[in-house]
Amino acid sequence: MEKQFVIKSENGLHARPAGVLAKRAADFKSSIEIQTSKGSANAKSIMSVMALGIVSGATIKIVTEGEDEREALEALEELLTSNVSE
Repeated sequence: MEKQFVIKSENGLHARPAGVLAKRAADFKSSIEIQTSKGSANAKSIMSVMALGIVSGATIKIVTEGEDEREALEALEELLTSNVSE
């Protein structure tokens, strides 16, 4: 499964929200990847997520694959549309 998101936080996905996202992604068995125009990263790795340098206004795609892919995508959607990115 996959879904696109636009990062609305003026600070993008800096250290704290990247950590929250990686921690939440680690709760799932499915593989979870973040894809951007700059490349892709394992969403379960804070360092990989931070290395993408996701800034405000960037479009990202979350791709989940595995036994709990739907739940994983829904959880990350909830996270990305909440205030986690502040």
